[in-house]
Amino acid sequence: MENLFQINFEKGHVLAVEDSLVQAKKIKYFFDQNNMPSVICSNGKEALESAKENKPVLIISDIMMPVMDGYELCKNIKQDPELFDIPFILLTSLGDPLDIIKGLQAGADNFITKPYDSDYLLSRINYLIANRHIRKMGSSDMSIEIIFQNQKFQINSEKKQILDLLLSVYEAAVNKNMHLIEAQRQLEKMNESLNIANKELEAFSHTVSHDLKSPLNAVIGFADLLKIDYEGILDSDGQSYLDYIIKAGRNMAQLIEDLLAFSQSGRTELMPEKINLSEMAATICKDLRAINYVARYDVKIDEGITVFADPKMMAVVLNNLIGNALKYSQKQSAPSVHIGSFETNGKKVIFVRDNGAGFDMQKADTLFRPFIRLHSNQEFQGTGVGLSTVKRVVERHGGAIWFESEPNKGATFYFTID
Repeated sequence: MENLFQINFEKGHVLAVEDSLVQAKKIKYFFDQNNMPSVICSNGKEALESAKENKPVLIISDIMMPVMDGYELCKNIKQDPELFDIPFILLTSLGDPLDIIKGLQAGADNFITKPYDSDYLLSRINYLIANRHIRKMGSSDMSIEIIFQNQKFQINSEKKQILDLLLSVYEAAVNKNMHLIEAQRQLEKMNESLNIANKELEAFSHTVSHDLKSPLNAVIGFADLLKIDYEGILDSDGQSYLDYIIKAGRNMAQLIEDLLAFSQSGRTELMPEKINLSEMAATICKDLRAINYVARYDVKIDEGITVFADPKMMAVVLNNLIGNALKYSQKQSAPSVHIGSFETNGKKVIFVRDNGAGFDMQKADTLFRPFIRLHSNQEFQGTGVGLSTVKRVVERHGGAIWFESEPNKGATFYFTID
């Protein structure tokens, strides 16, 4: 190969056309490394003038360039009686099937897809230079009319040029397919590792959560006993300390429950059935108001909302969404919550709306991430896990969830179940 290049390049050079400074330096380095004299131009017009002034042994050109693109440059070279026999390589991404037709119309000899491999480019240069004498052995011009994508194209190229170009496209397609197969294999391997990691993480979360429950319940229980049995002995500071212990313990217990729900939402087998969400929402709302939220709420629940879904998982969704609606509206003078549905584009959309604190939509892009909260614990207690669980459950049912809100004007959460 070295002798071949020495013969061909002793009295000639390669002309490269590239408008990107970075790519120009890259291809110049490639030529220097392979002892090929070269001239680098930044557009087709400049390259055409250079070729006429000093004929190169081969031209390599990018397609998308200012002033004159690669196709036009190639066409001009092939129509020039002094330059037509110069092998011409087009650098392209082959993103459009018409790239091949345009290359044939222009009379290109080869395609090199970007990003290109240096060894492959070297082999193409070697092939074209070694075989260019075949084109001088009496190959006659030919004209072919083809129909592609319902358009007629006239191809004026030699048989050898057409064969070389189509072979280069086929070789590029084979190489890309091999890369895609390898990428798919790597992706499958990564997915397998990710699934194993997720299962291990969920198992770890489940185990840790359960193991934390017993000692935490003991801490809360004994703190309650201390507060009751030693009320007359402990001073106000001692009582306050116990209040902090009990409050922190209950917050941690809630976090453990939320983590368990989040873990189970990703691995529990779904058992879908027809559910009356209106009845489920009424029961959940009644229980939440009896335990946590005792304000005078105006609660409206539309009748006859039904879905086909896992009832346990839907209870998790409604518990979180209704619980949030009650929580964030409880400080309003007339708190209201509305659970309803409507049809759009053939899909049933369920919503939970409140008139509470709301939030800034511009700051809500991370709302469904675990442990992300838009309000402090001083304003509203919470763990930041509930909405992440809701999103996971909804998506496992093939649905989607989104929201609308404004600060101090409430929030509405919408979701679908497919």
